[in-house]
Amino acid sequence: MPEQEDYQLHVVHSMREIERQDWDACLGGTLSPLKANPFLEYDFLDALELSGCASEETGWLPHHLVLKDGNGVALATQPLYLKSHSQGEYVFDHGWADALDRAGGQYYPKLQSAIPFTPVNAPKVLARKGINQQLAIVAMANGIQQICDRYQISSAHITFLPEGQKDAFEEQGFLVRRDQQFHWVNEDYESFDDFLAQLSSRKRKNIRKERKTAHGLGLTIRQKTGSDITEADWDAFFDFYMDTGARKWGRPYLNRDFYSIIGERMADRILLVFACEGDKPVAGALNFIGGDTLYGRYWGTISDYPCLHFELCYHQAIEWAIENHLMCVEAGAQGEHKIARGYVPKTTWSAHYITHPGFREAIEDYLKRERQAAEADQEFLAALSPFKKGDG
Repeated sequence: MPEQEDYQLHVVHSMREIERQDWDACLGGTLSPLKANPFLEYDFLDALELSGCASEETGWLPHHLVLKDGNGVALATQPLYLKSHSQGEYVFDHGWADALDRAGGQYYPKLQSAIPFTPVNAPKVLARKGINQQLAIVAMANGIQQICDRYQISSAHITFLPEGQKDAFEEQGFLVRRDQQFHWVNEDYESFDDFLAQLSSRKRKNIRKERKTAHGLGLTIRQKTGSDITEADWDAFFDFYMDTGARKWGRPYLNRDFYSIIGERMADRILLVFACEGDKPVAGALNFIGGDTLYGRYWGTISDYPCLHFELCYHQAIEWAIENHLMCVEAGAQGEHKIARGYVPKTTWSAHYITHPGFREAIEDYLKRERQAAEADQEFLAALSPFKKGDG
């Protein structure tokens, strides 16, 4: 890592202002192919901007960071957005915003380093091979703090961080927040039945009953990836997504153009699971394929089919991961019902920089108590594991 006077931190307002080869070099220097994460790929983030999903109009104005040396070579990058709300983040700070507003302050705009609209655990600072990762984080953290202080921005939030990057940001004065997700872990299972054999008798029977019910609906389940995925498939899935999004969030985050772009650029990283009545899809689940992890994202249906949600989103994902030798299934945020289907609680982290001293002190006190509650809750949920005693 060069001395401080030898590098500069640049803010750019589009992925198109970053050379693809520079982004890829920083990504490849941070994650090995085994740990490849589709949400950090240039094409995914660019698709969000190109489709208009992540834009000033939607409250996600890109402010990506690029650390360059004296020769203009990109040493590190970080996705960053200036936000006018707290939607699409999955780490909830609405209470913080209300508290500051009541005290006469202004919470928005704020800075957000995240993958928009998806609660995926991933490094946010990407540094090319040969660059000290910790020093790159120090440079990015200092830059974010300077931006907040210079432009009187209330706060900066870096969400769903791996533990190593969480620690590095904490050392730079960021407050740390703890939460949890539910992940399925592959213990070298040879088949879905091999996985079921590790569960308690009652849980095993419940899953078999769910699968029997779903497969008894007279529907055909189809898995599609790569060139098998067509625009007609995206039309069908988008209808499902819009229905679910309208019911859960009020306004779905992603538009139809986004799906066409990722379908064109990232089809090999996508797994669509459809339930079809004849040739017509009536329900579907979208997954992204990583180096060793399958990421379940969105699901929807045009009607109410018993147990079909569990089959398409959880059982099919586990079965596909086993068959393709993936080590983990991340099924998104929340959902304690996942425990009964073999998913276990895993800690997630975020880091927060608060500019106002009094407001920071109040949030720091709140986070201490919240972390204690989150740890106790995770221990309680872990005790509900469906695995046989001593397993899981």
